[in-house]
Amino acid sequence: MFKLIRSLILLPFLAAGTAVAAEQPFDQATFDTLQKQGKPILVMIHADWCPTCKAQKPIIGELLKTPELQSLAALRVDFDKQKAVVRAFKVQYQSTLIVFKDGKEVDRSTGDTKKDSIAALLKKAI
Repeated sequence: MFKLIRSLILLPFLAAGTAVAAEQPFDQATFDTLQKQGKPILVMIHADWCPTCKAQKPIIGELLKTPELQSLAALRVDFDKQKAVVRAFKVQYQSTLIVFKDGKEVDRSTGDTKKDSIAALLKKAI
């Protein structure tokens, strides 16, 4: 029983060290670990009330399932509840997408809901 509980507790930390195909809530420790490992990262500044964010969500979800982008770790920042993180990324608006490659920001966009341009942005991290 102890091994099962320990496994369940460690699972989120193990996932941080591997490819992440689905989005997960932003956590600074996970972000730092992924950056140190040089993993491609998408940071999404999201608000539940934002119509643009709602339009982006299924597009990003679909793109993350493609073989080319499955190695991309997607971290969702809550625009309203994680203000310090929003400020740290120097973001002013929800619906901002930021991509990182080899531990460095390579590009960002705000308010984009076009599948082709979002795909092009995400591919910059790979």
